Amino acid sequence: MRFWALALGGVMAVAAAVAAAQGEPRRSGYADMSPATQALQADDTRNPGLLWVQDGAALWAQPAGDANKACTDCHGDAAVSMRGVSARHPTWDAVGGAPVNLAQRINACRVRQQRAAPLALDSQPLLALEAFVARQSRGLPLAPPDDARLAPATERGRARFQQRLGQLDLSCAQCHDKRAGGRLGAAVIPQGHANGYPTYRLEWQGLGSLQRRLRNCLSGVRAEPWPLGAPELVELELFLAQRSRGLAVEAPAVRP
Repeated sequence: MRFWALALGGVMAVAAAVAAAQGEPRRSGYADMSPATQALQADDTRNPGLLWVQDGAALWAQPAGDANKACTDCHGDAAVSMRGVSARHPTWDAVGGAPVNLAQRINACRVRQQRAAPLALDSQPLLALEAFVARQSRGLPLAPPDDARLAPATERGRARFQQRLGQLDLSCAQCHDKRAGGRLGAAVIPQGHANGYPTYRLEWQGLGSLQRRLRNCLSGVRAEPWPLGAPELVELELFLAQRSRGLAVEAPAVRP
């Protein structure tokens, strides 16, 4: 009982550290975009990320694996069963005994329920399913679980957010806490919140995951990126979810 109390206290400490570190009202990266890019995200007929959502809707209803089951066979109407799900990830996976993000949760369902092979991380089918599920939570506030089992991993994520890395010797916090709203070249430095993923980035000309963006940042500071699915990236996602708590889910967002 004492362990759970201490661990839950760790979660609350991280939340308090987040509030203290930012020092200004949290704002979505949407606020830092040009009016043209904002309009692209806001219009469902123009938002290119909706193409992946449509593909995900088809995959949701498509039987897969040796079980010959579709997602809808267990979960029914995604607009009902998946509402709020992405807002609560990453979360604890009791079977695996570790935190998982939404993509990993989808793959776990494929393996355990459909008896199908997991989809490659950041592959088009997995991004499509992730975008479809995330879209059901559009407009809801990010609400990461106050789960004591997540506290150690969340704390490690917080430490990595503040750790200087790479040949440039920079941390995430130096840009996204201390210099948010400033400029890096012509681009506005956002606060770096996680409420729009998976996101369509104009520079990618495609949809990508939060882990892809984190790996880009690691490469940008000339650090060796952790591989997709690595515990270090999931732990960073956990901290970012706490840091973005309360911001509305925008997935799939559009960013420059």
